[in-house]
Amino acid sequence: IQFTEHLNTKYTRLMAIDYGGKRTGIAVTDEMQIIASGLTTVETKTIFPFLENYFKTENVSTIIVGDPKRLNNEASSIAGEINKFVDKLSKLYPQIEIIRMDERFTSKIAFQTMIDSGLKKKQRQNKALVDEIAATILLQDYMSSNRF
Repeated sequence: IQFTEHLNTKYTRLMAIDYGGKRTGIAVTDEMQIIASGLTTVETKTIFPFLENYFKTENVSTIIVGDPKRLNNEASSIAGEINKFVDKLSKLYPQIEIIRMDERFTSKIAFQTMIDSGLKKKQRQNKALVDEIAATILLQDYMSSNRF
């Protein structure tokens, strides 16, 4: 009986956003929130139309937005832009929980992941792929730190 009840529960996805001045990497979980996968990279100027379309077909309960800081813990140069983005996001989608998370090393880890995966130099120069992988790492970090 418990398993059947569990199947009737409405599942939701988690989403991570690696916001950038030009491109924004996006990663999501499956509906059971077990696996984090890169979704895509979009031009930052098109992020809201993209999210609007995505939310029409997918149920997202939480968005994790990268909070870039310098090594000395000061806000990075893009922090103001990200704060405006998060404010607009929370106004447009008040039903979705928005969490900020330190993303200091995600791009470096993403690049190293590409090397470790055997991607050729030309593929590693694909900044959109780096952004998508960085969002995936951000999401995996969030999931790892929030499991009980």
